[in-house]
Amino acid sequence: MTAQVLITYNKKSFIPAVASGIKWLLKRRSTPGKLTFTIIDDKKFEIGEGAAVNFQYNKQKIFFGFIFSLQRKKDGTIDVVAYDQLRYLKNKDTIVYSGKTASELVTSIAQSYMLQTGDIEDTEYVIPSRVEENTTLFDIIEDALDDTLTNTKQMFVLFDDFGKLALRNISSMYVKDEDEKYLLIDDTAAEDYSYKSSIDDKTYNKIKLTYDNEDRGVREVYIAQDSESMNNWGVLQYFETLKEGENGQVKADALLNLYDRATRQLKITKAFGDARVRAGSMVLVKLNLGDISLSNFLMVEEVTHTFEESFHSMDLTLRGGAITG
Repeated sequence: MTAQVLITYNKKSFIPAVASGIKWLLKRRSTPGKLTFTIIDDKKFEIGEGAAVNFQYNKQKIFFGFIFSLQRKKDGTIDVVAYDQLRYLKNKDTIVYSGKTASELVTSIAQSYMLQTGDIEDTEYVIPSRVEENTTLFDIIEDALDDTLTNTKQMFVLFDDFGKLALRNISSMYVKDEDEKYLLIDDTAAEDYSYKSSIDDKTYNKIKLTYDNEDRGVREVYIAQDSESMNNWGVLQYFETLKEGENGQVKADALLNLYDRATRQLKITKAFGDARVRAGSMVLVKLNLGDISLSNFLMVEEVTHTFEESFHSMDLTLRGGAITG
């Protein structure tokens, strides 16, 4: 197995000596892909913030991004932190739009900020109108994807695919090979796992949404609730102020359907690595967790790949099916 990092700075490229394992961190929402590694400081080559990083493992293209942080140490090594293109979606802006799909919005933002795009799937649902003021580009896009999910029950994931922005429906992100054999994570594929069930975070049985209708001079209130759940757990209320153009009751009902349950989080430690697995991927999991026995496809909420010279492992946070997080 071969890991290779290529750094390009001031139009000059070099392959540094990597002193330790390379980590690639991916999260599903509002977080850029992050590559961290340590190199031996070679005075023959110049390196600085903004340098391009191209990482391949076994000749498979893994990561393309840019250095944002360098930490030089007494022992002659440099800790490097690089992010992919999604890092630039942390910029803030004010955007007003109407009659656009989330995919059209992503393409428009990419053009405005000179970001490269790749496979942008059509999200189809047309958002009537939105006003996003002094908000990160991440939040603007995630709001559009949330609207799409609420109105179509279709979830899309935005990520960087080796230097190109991609937007894909999770239905097309099942990890399988050319023979339609799905990646399986079971007791033999994972070194360890932890499973947590809770109503302490992201569990709500009453949804209350309000909108100040200036044209009518009234505050509109939309409520969705589960009385049986409220009797069992007490009132766990989610409150939000709606933005112009949002359908209050549809959103309240959708949020109740999403959050009216205990959250269950499954973390897999040191599974055999597979570079096809990213945040948003669907993987087949078969494990006996005590209160439930899993044999289901779960969505990867977060993954950290660790690449060593002779071994590749990954730590996963999963949700979906009987697991919700």
